[in-house]
Amino acid sequence: MAECQWRFPDALTAEPSGVVAFGADLAPETLVHAYRSGIFPWPHSGTPLPWFSPDPRGVLFLDRLRVTRSLRQRLRGCGWSATVDVAFEAVVAACAERPGEGTWINRSMRQAYGRLHELGWAHSVEVWDGDELVGGLYGVRVGACFTGESMFHHRPDASKSALVELVDRWGEAGGELIDVQIATEHLAGLGAVELGRPEFLGRLARMRDRLTCIAVERREVSRLVR
Repeated sequence: MAECQWRFPDALTAEPSGVVAFGADLAPETLVHAYRSGIFPWPHSGTPLPWFSPDPRGVLFLDRLRVTRSLRQRLRGCGWSATVDVAFEAVVAACAERPGEGTWINRSMRQAYGRLHELGWAHSVEVWDGDELVGGLYGVRVGACFTGESMFHHRPDASKSALVELVDRWGEAGGELIDVQIATEHLAGLGAVELGRPEFLGRLARMRDRLTCIAVERREVSRLVR
């Protein structure tokens, strides 16, 4: 991979809104440099590309995932299976579909993360009902930290199932943390908590050079609750 031609300001200097910088590009080397620095792009219409490092930062520790009784029942009875990196482009496209809301996952973002996927930095988790893709998520791997970018569902709890699957496989791979960027109420219900920016960046610096490899084979999601 080529060397990044941009140098972002230290994420600790981010504005109260979380903005670190504007501009740059979405080349693979730029994105990798940004994620390794605790920074990610979040396009806003009519504005030069903004780069963020929010404070506080939403994270999910693998041993703190909260699986409710209803979700356990869903996993036991749904008959779904899950894979990794089988349908990356389809997952990103589904995450971009937000009727009536608009989306920050524009064409440039889809192409950029597609390139990251080809280079082995970006990954997807797919949830299948037979041959139908019913849920999933995608994100970027930086050492032992996986930064989740977006998730979707076409069946109730399918995106939650993808997250449960990610936690299981990420733990097997030697991963330590899932960065959810912003701990929304939905993610907090699954166990996400908030870390101050300095603590998150310190953890990231210790994790970002570890080697990890996510298992990709198809598995039944029901195995997770036996």
